[in-house]
Amino acid sequence: MSARGACPAAPLASLCLLFLGLAAHPAAAADEGGGGEGRVTGEAGLALATFAGGCFWCMEPPFDALEGVVSTTAGYAGGAERDPTYRQVASGQTGHAEVVQVTFDPSRVSYAELLEVFWRNIDPFAVDRQFCDSGPQYRSAIFHHDELQRAAAEASLAAIEARLGAAVATRIEAVGDTFHAAEEYHQDYYLKNPLRYRYYRYNCGRDRRLEQVWGSESSREDK
Repeated sequence: MSARGACPAAPLASLCLLFLGLAAHPAAAADEGGGGEGRVTGEAGLALATFAGGCFWCMEPPFDALEGVVSTTAGYAGGAERDPTYRQVASGQTGHAEVVQVTFDPSRVSYAELLEVFWRNIDPFAVDRQFCDSGPQYRSAIFHHDELQRAAAEASLAAIEARLGAAVATRIEAVGDTFHAAEEYHQDYYLKNPLRYRYYRYNCGRDRRLEQVWGSESSREDK
């Protein structure tokens, strides 16, 4: 499935709807560096980090598992449209990417550790796609919240290129005020719809590709 927001013709259409979980969500049918701990949130001592790694359903679990991460929010960033819907972003016309925004406690987990988790959960060589999902809305990117994060992201990207021995396609972009939380039915999708989530992840080939790129360092879920 090239884009989860635009279902292919039958017989694959029913599979697409299963991935989206529209039947369970009527509302959906209607519609390696260091430092750079990030801009402080409204909560004392907490900071934000934002990453695009393809399907945001698949990017919440690895960050939720980290001690020091307070919460994750699936959303959209990098486009001009204000408060875009999933359908608009999935069309690839708004400039947004699917992202996960991480609220974390820098005294318990560093931005550098978040970057390490990010890299091990993406295919850094893919251009405007991740795994089975294609289009600029599925690009991989590090959205920095300040100059410290930008510098850390650039250093981390350089380290990854040196380690892998090749240029990577992952972008470094300023998040600015472009982040918008996704619809509620997308939040914690892997917890709300575990069977649909696993079925989608397996059929998208995510874990197979992570193993190819990262080997034993990969964050594949089917180990």
